[in-house]
Amino acid sequence: MLTLHRVRAVRLAPAEAPEGAEPLPGYAVVVDGDRLAAVGPYEELLAAYGDRARIREWDGTLTPGRHEPDGAALLEATYHPDPREAAELGTEPLTGAALAALPMTEVRWGASARRGLQRLLALGTTTLAGPFTRPAVRTAVQRSGIRQTPGTSRSSPDRAGGAAEAAEAPSRSLAPGAPADFAVFAPDGSCLATVLAGRLVHRRR
Repeated sequence: MLTLHRVRAVRLAPAEAPEGAEPLPGYAVVVDGDRLAAVGPYEELLAAYGDRARIREWDGTLTPGRHEPDGAALLEATYHPDPREAAELGTEPLTGAALAALPMTEVRWGASARRGLQRLLALGTTTLAGPFTRPAVRTAVQRSGIRQTPGTSRSSPDRAGGAAEAAEAPSRSLAPGAPADFAVFAPDGSCLATVLAGRLVHRRR
């Protein structure tokens, strides 16, 4: 099914890109399956696709999704508590000594990773850096649809104490034929929606 996403503006490239990062007011995108079919002024896309496309309207700017360079640290060195554990553990992610005190199993790591991935999707994340060594975490990432990239954290020192190499993110520019991975952000910067391979995987309530 074709989906026409109508927004305030479309930014074709990530904010850090040298070109294509300026929002284009009045633009929209058309998704066909897991790919972008067209990007252009809304009225032109409506005329070309409106009779056969579902229309979604968002009060924000549609952009390439976020890349998370610290994916491994966030999912394999952090515990994301279950809401049912809030009275005991609180609601914020646990690291360091607090994490070391927990009896962690593969099942618990997998559940934590799924909750962590939901947090990332709610921020508009569509790619994150690995690698992931825990089988349960690796499976959770694969099933989430977020694209994994090789590399290490941009901001954290490596285990030898040196500076970690920057993770290489794949091209996230929006163009016909590219994967339909993007996010829509409200004027206040919050994420309204995240789309992976054409699927709406997060929608702000």
